[in-house]
Amino acid sequence: MRVIDAHHHVWDLAVRPQEWLDAPELAPIRRGFALAELLPHAREAGVDGTVLVQTVTVPEETPELLALAAEREAGGLVAGVVGWTELRDPAIADTLAALRALPGGARLSGIRHQVQGEADPHWLLRADVQRGLAAVAAAGLVYDLVILPHQLPAATRAAALRPELTFVLDHLGKPPIAAGQREPWARDLRRFAALPNTTAKLSGLVTEADWRHWTVADLRPYADVALEAFGPGRLMAGSDWPVCTLAAGYGRVMETAATLTGGLSRAERAAVLGGTASRVYGL
Repeated sequence: MRVIDAHHHVWDLAVRPQEWLDAPELAPIRRGFALAELLPHAREAGVDGTVLVQTVTVPEETPELLALAAEREAGGLVAGVVGWTELRDPAIADTLAALRALPGGARLSGIRHQVQGEADPHWLLRADVQRGLAAVAAAGLVYDLVILPHQLPAATRAAALRPELTFVLDHLGKPPIAAGQREPWARDLRRFAALPNTTAKLSGLVTEADWRHWTVADLRPYADVALEAFGPGRLMAGSDWPVCTLAAGYGRVMETAATLTGGLSRAERAAVLGGTASRVYGL
């Protein structure tokens, strides 16, 4: 079984600020996090490869992530990168081609934008954004969605408009686990999952739960909805390190993913824990 952590980050505050870390509750992770820090945790957890995901909407970050993925010091850990570029740029096709030509460019697997921070709930449906999504598909990349539950309907419409593009829903759309609510999130997730070009990540759940007191039982109803909606072949596990450390260490997060899929067959577990990510991201 090849184990893939389908979602983690790195950042260096000496290189650029991460404004999203200014929130008081994020003080414990308001420092730099490097691949060298992750590597021993990943190896101990039996992780064979990872997908490194962007954190800021600046063009300089993606080349840096690609270069990191190509470094020997990374221990061959990073198998794919989800970067950022301006979807509304008319020259996006050229930008994506230029990224592919950079050191580590062969590891570019997808593009992401912080849609969760957009005030317009229909941002994904804008004509200029749709043109950008078409360019992402034409480049053979996938599109990661980082959204909030109320944005799921627009994401579903966007995915329906772009059947040639694979959409990857990060963190199951951030369900309100701490509040113990499942609707309308579950209904909207099922509608999103009904489209064949959609997949999702079993990631980021511990930080949507009560950081101090969460249990696997708290997460299981949400994981079960996702497993039923997407099936193991369209679901992948990710740590969301280092954000996850607000609620749990790396090893516990990866162990929790294994526990939540414990009722599946060996082949199904292999899909969620690595196979789906390898196929979707072309690792």
